Amino acid sequence: MFKLSNPRRIALRSTATLCAALAAPQLLAQSQSAYPNRAVKLVVGSPPGGPSDFLARMMAEHCSTAFSQSFVVENKPGASGAPAADSVAKAAADGHTLLVSGPASIVSVPQFTKTGYEPLMDFSPVTMMGAGAFVLVVHPSVPVNSVAELVALAKSKPEAMTYGSGGNGSSGHLLTELFSSLAGVRMQHVPYKGDGQAVIDLMSGQVQVMFTAPNVAMPHVKSGKLKLLAVTSRERVASMPDTPTIAETAIKDFEYLGWIIVFAPSATPASTLDALAAVWQKARAAPAVKTKLDELAMGAPERYWSRPALGPFLRTEYDRLGKVIRDANIKA
Repeated sequence: MFKLSNPRRIALRSTATLCAALAAPQLLAQSQSAYPNRAVKLVVGSPPGGPSDFLARMMAEHCSTAFSQSFVVENKPGASGAPAADSVAKAAADGHTLLVSGPASIVSVPQFTKTGYEPLMDFSPVTMMGAGAFVLVVHPSVPVNSVAELVALAKSKPEAMTYGSGGNGSSGHLLTELFSSLAGVRMQHVPYKGDGQAVIDLMSGQVQVMFTAPNVAMPHVKSGKLKLLAVTSRERVASMPDTPTIAETAIKDFEYLGWIIVFAPSATPASTLDALAAVWQKARAAPAVKTKLDELAMGAPERYWSRPALGPFLRTEYDRLGKVIRDANIKA
């Protein structure tokens, strides 16, 4: 003989079972949508050791701590970062595969060669990791001490002066063509396989002019082997306060920054993008990170830090460099 259960207890138990059944799919969905729910890849289109790789590893460290999940850097060098960008564009839009890139694979290469992605449609910018000025340097034998004097000299000798760059379509190439167009001068381009070789020939006088990163040029400026004329940011650089900008000396409102931005596939949820951006914003405020960014001259103007500012910034970069590429007939 058995005892009948309390009807009220049966009802409560049935209600609890029903609620649990109804809640299970929702809890599962929440678990599946929690970000990140597995390791996150930061794909870098350059070899280990460069600025993009360095900042990607710094971000991976901070994100791993903040999210309690692994963030790992995957280097995929070659073709100015286009294969790396293509792999991220085709990845699942869930924030678990991200691209860390400079301008080449996003605003320049797709405009003079065919790629498997549309840079302004297939990616959503997450955060600007860093951005900094280039420096304009000349061989000491060039008889100028300012940008205005360089422009005047170049105008007096159309196409006689030569400039070096790290390669066809490189930032240095596009920057010099942009500068030349706005200044109304013409100089002969001599491309090299990287800025290092170009600077060697600049110091020997094989070429006369070059735009390059501060860390590449400044040791040779300090040794007297190169002459520093200006920086390309709108504001003076804190580590070089006595060096004028091109904007204040020759071309009003001139600005060209070397930047590194994190991108996600375009359909990635905004909540995921915001969460990633917030981690880097917090990391940027840490003294150790700020010191490293300053050492790289990649502190970035604050007007470009917010995620909403990056879309218009990239559109402007794409359009103005596209015009440079077309006007200068730059080919792959």
